[in-house]
Amino acid sequence: MSHSDQAPGEVQDVRDAAAEGTARRLVLLRHAKSAWPDGVPDHDRPLGPRGLRDAPAAGRLLARSVGVPDLVLCSPARRTRETWDLAAAELERTPPVRYEPRVYAADARDLLDVVREVPPEVGTLLLVGHNPGLEDLVLLVAGAAVGDALERVRTKFPTSAVAVLSWQGAWSDLRAGCALLTDVAVPRG
Repeated sequence: MSHSDQAPGEVQDVRDAAAEGTARRLVLLRHAKSAWPDGVPDHDRPLGPRGLRDAPAAGRLLARSVGVPDLVLCSPARRTRETWDLAAAELERTPPVRYEPRVYAADARDLLDVVREVPPEVGTLLLVGHNPGLEDLVLLVAGAAVGDALERVRTKFPTSAVAVLSWQGAWSDLRAGCALLTDVAVPRG
C-alpha cells in the first residue's frame, strides 16, 4: 500500500504517535467473495472460487503492508473464518484471534463498541467482518484520508477490501472523525 499521495506531515504525525506509544492502527478486512449455495443459512455460507483465490492475496497484502497484527477479531460466520484462515497462512506468524459474535451482522456503531473494548496493549487490531458495517465504520471514524482513499471507500468497499486507519490514543478514544484513513486496497488472487 502506497503513501505517495500523502500530504506533508501526515506520516510524521503517525510516527510521532508511535514514538509516544499511543499510536493505534485499525485494519479492516472484508471477507472474500462467498458462495450462495441453496438452503445454506447466511451464517454458514462458504467462500466461492474467487474468494478462495482472493483471501490469500489479502494475506500477502497484510504481510507486506501491515505486518502481523497484535490481535484479530473475526466474525464467526463461515466466510469470515475461511477468509481469515487463508489470509493468516500468508503471515510470518499467526496472531491471537478471537471469534466475536458481535461482529457478525453488526452496524458501524456496534463495531465501534467492540473496538473500544480492545485491551490497551494492542497496537494494531485486525477486524475481519462484513458490509455494510465495515464500510460504514470507516466512513464514521475517518476524519481525514491520504489521497483519494476516503472517496474510494464511499464508492465501494468490495469483498477482500482492506482499509487501514490510524489515530493517537486508547482504543476507548476511537470516535467519529478522529482517525486518518491511510490506505484502502482490494487485493485479487
